[in-house]
Amino acid sequence: MKFSLTLAASALISTVFGDAVPWERLNKNDSMLLVVDMQEGLFNLARDFDPTLYRNAMLAHASLANVFDLPVVLTTSAETGPNGPLPQEILDMHPSAPLIKRNGEVDAWDNSDFRDAVRAANKSQIILAGITTDVCTTFLALSLRAEGYSVWANVEASGTTTELIRDISNDRMAQSGVQIVSLFSIALDLMRDWRNTPGALELFSWLDEYYPAYGYISRGHRAAVENGTVSDAQKTLPLR
Repeated sequence: MKFSLTLAASALISTVFGDAVPWERLNKNDSMLLVVDMQEGLFNLARDFDPTLYRNAMLAHASLANVFDLPVVLTTSAETGPNGPLPQEILDMHPSAPLIKRNGEVDAWDNSDFRDAVRAANKSQIILAGITTDVCTTFLALSLRAEGYSVWANVEASGTTTELIRDISNDRMAQSGVQIVSLFSIALDLMRDWRNTPGALELFSWLDEYYPAYGYISRGHRAAVENGTVSDAQKTLPLR
């Protein structure tokens, strides 16, 4: 009877708590960032986002490496044709980063120069985004997973032709262990603590430029603190 009660209790605890699920967190010392085929011609295929928002997301993705001092590899596909080059803004952010100009390989991992550049960084965690989500991002993400890398796909900075194709492509990557995440999630996972370096001091200006929903909160708070002006109506609001 006692044994039966022990089994029942164990089963109940297992039901309540379930199995532990490991969570691999981004570590800025183990991470690198890839910019994959975010080319001026291919930009026109990114129709699943508003183009203004998507352009901002591309630049934010590329600039994040400078905040956290991450190694970067840039790559393009047939850039002398209609695909076009990378935007100059991205090139200016990373003037010393390897730029691998692929002339035929669809999956960047099929290019030996690209593989060498990624391996030379000696990082185990890879943050990536590209155009298109279903081809350039997905093919590379799956290849990297097959090589044993941990992969974070920035869902906001990859673009494709339709929302349907975006969704099934993200599902395909997720089923292979790719973490499909937002830009804000990546930034805060790399930072972890506002008191760190890089932390609030370094990140606030980046948030103000690329994540104004947060940046303008900080601007408003600064203005209130520096001006010292409080409306009488605000005094009626609870402090917490």
